[in-house]
Amino acid sequence: MPKGEGKLIAQNKKARHDFSIEETFEAGIVLQGTEIKSIRNARVNLKDAYARVDRGEVFLHNMHISPYEQGNRFNHDPLRTRKLLLHKKQISRLIGETKEAGYSIVPLKMYIKDGYAKVLIGVAKGKKKYDKREDLKRKEAKRDIERAFKERQR
Repeated sequence: MPKGEGKLIAQNKKARHDFSIEETFEAGIVLQGTEIKSIRNARVNLKDAYARVDRGEVFLHNMHISPYEQGNRFNHDPLRTRKLLLHKKQISRLIGETKEAGYSIVPLKMYIKDGYAKVLIGVAKGKKKYDKREDLKRKEAKRDIERAFKERQR
């Protein structure tokens, strides 16, 4: 199965709007206790999440996984920092790319692939306001063209 495919759990649409994605990586995620049950119930929010490389390891910050309802005392902290599982070459590549000014690591989507929770992270560069407006104009023009084409086929 290619990277980015599987049962989609959560998607960070704001990331594609605020950043231009240069490169993507598929990463496993280290979970505790009842977190996987909450993920399978799609109780995940990636909106303000970001990843950071620390001492040769990649950690995901601010990703919210809601506590499992039947989890009682074994539940987890919803906003805890979670470790991402990547190959050493991928981590060194991330380090090199994020050293440049303006680049950061952003989670794009979370999905379940072959029974494992995966996170698709992207090396992203922040967009300026005029870039966002330009993208919206391009998207609107494309929509108008498709609408006109559809009307013409009727």
